[in-house]
Amino acid sequence: MLIALTFIGANIPDFDHKFKKDNVYKLIILGLIIFISLYILKLPYYIGLIIVFLGVTFYFSEHRSFTHSIFGVLTLTSAVSLVLIWGYELIISTTILSNSYMIFAILIALLSFLFLNKKLLMVFLPIFFVSLFLIDVSDVTYVHIFLALFLGLFSHIVLDSFTPAGIKIFAPISSKKVHKNFALLSIFVIILIAIFYNAPVLFNLFEQYALGS
Repeated sequence: MLIALTFIGANIPDFDHKFKKDNVYKLIILGLIIFISLYILKLPYYIGLIIVFLGVTFYFSEHRSFTHSIFGVLTLTSAVSLVLIWGYELIISTTILSNSYMIFAILIALLSFLFLNKKLLMVFLPIFFVSLFLIDVSDVTYVHIFLALFLGLFSHIVLDSFTPAGIKIFAPISSKKVHKNFALLSIFVIILIAIFYNAPVLFNLFEQYALGS
């Protein structure tokens, strides 16, 4: 599930492409419909406002500008995370559904319709739903959701920084571009964080197999 979120997150920044403007309009309209519907039903309508905010952000962003900066990554990660979290809270409070894992799975599937194109959806959805029954996972927390989305979004700008055009890492504050050195440093830092985060597990494996204890 978290891998699926990371995959979706990796596709989000490119919604600033001009050829995806139609999708941005749909995002804004969807947000307005959700906002009005929830407002009439006297339910928390913030989800709709966040979706509108996402659409407006993409509409006014030039390609490889704000959405491809560290500030954009943090903003988009926070916004999409709130959509998932508030959506989950709304379902829990208004329906009889109580399985947190399945609720998040449904929300992630719906999120894929917003940010993945049709060709990717044809591959993503079958693999995603099959994985729900094959992979044993622990409970998903709000922190996990944020980190998975952040990693996906951040990985996108890291890969784009390998290209000759580079990225404006501090847009809109600065137009300074970063290239391959930033990408290599970022990958190195991510690997270090992953090693330290999993240090106890890695140590146990080393102790069990290398030391033969």
